[in-house]
Amino acid sequence: MEPISLNSHGFVNLLASQSSQPIDIGCSEVPKPAERRKWTTKEDVVLISAWLNTSKDPIVSNEQKAGSFWKRIEECVNASPLLVGSIPREWSQCKHRWGRVNEQVCKFVGCHEAALKKQASGQTENDVMKAAHDIFFNDYNAKFTLEHCWRELRFDQKWRSHTSTRDGAKEKRKEPTKEVGGEEDVRPPGVKASKAEKRKKHFNEPAFDQIESILEAKNNLSKHKLLDRLLGKNAETLSDQERALKNKLISEML
Repeated sequence: MEPISLNSHGFVNLLASQSSQPIDIGCSEVPKPAERRKWTTKEDVVLISAWLNTSKDPIVSNEQKAGSFWKRIEECVNASPLLVGSIPREWSQCKHRWGRVNEQVCKFVGCHEAALKKQASGQTENDVMKAAHDIFFNDYNAKFTLEHCWRELRFDQKWRSHTSTRDGAKEKRKEPTKEVGGEEDVRPPGVKASKAEKRKKHFNEPAFDQIESILEAKNNLSKHKLLDRLLGKNAETLSDQERALKNKLISEML
């Protein structure tokens, strides 16, 4: 046992007495959190393709729950031959990334539409794109870095612009609706929606038939009045057009 050393004032020198032994505080080293892995352009393209294919699946799109919806997207992403050798993504990562892609692309669609409205004669698509990027930066104080995602989605129904371009082509953009999984999406009609639409059509058919009958009766009455007026005129005073019209009306009445 080592002797306890005393200093000049007679107090025990704890530092000196235990300097040769390590102090165990009973705590292990805290591991560093894993570094967030950025999404590559290729991963974004695969994610967008998986989302579009899954959300527009006519068999399961309207019936699937949020968990199964994103689980299907996770499987599609990780099974893509474009990502062979890449670290697999979890469904929560796919959902989080899609939320950002959807938000940013929707914002840029509005900026691109505003740039199209201001497009001057002689300006090219590159000029419009530059203007759209400038509008985005001015509106949101940040650069738009997901142009590759916008190019993948720009012709889909949800992200189409309804502004006419210089060459006369008109693009339409449908207002987004609520999707399964918490995001916004445009979905094809499911089985239930199709049946409801058919019932609606059958329910309105009698009303349409009645309106059609009224219009037809009014049309026939107008023809009769016109024919009576033409017959009341002297045949010699009728013009060639009136004679042709009279003969046509007579043939239709027979």
